[in-house]
Amino acid sequence: MARLVVIYKIPKDAAAFDKHYFGTHVPLAKKIPGLRKYEVSHGPVATPAGPSGFHLVATLHFDDMTAIQKAFASAEGQATAADVQTFTTDPPYILLFDSREV
Repeated sequence: MARLVVIYKIPKDAAAFDKHYFGTHVPLAKKIPGLRKYEVSHGPVATPAGPSGFHLVATLHFDDMTAIQKAFASAEGQATAADVQTFTTDPPYILLFDSREV
C-alpha cells in the first residue's frame, strides 16, 4: 500500500476550516479514482512534548505510488488539489510513501 499524508497547520478560523473541509473537500476527495481508504485525525494533534502547531492530519490510502500519480492526474484529483487553496492560506505538508508491514 502507498499513503498520501496531508498535515494542515492550525487555521485562523478553525470552524470555517472544518466546515469546508468536511462539507466540501472530503466529498471531493472521496471521488478520487483509486482511493482505498481516507482517514483523518480526531481531536487535538499533539507531540510527545505537548500541543503541536497542527490542526488536522489526513491519510489517504492507495494501492501503490503509481496509483497516487494516476489519482492526482485525474479530473477528480485535480479538483481536490485545487480546492485546498479555497480553505487554507497556509499550504499543508504533503508526504507520499509506500508502506509495508514489519
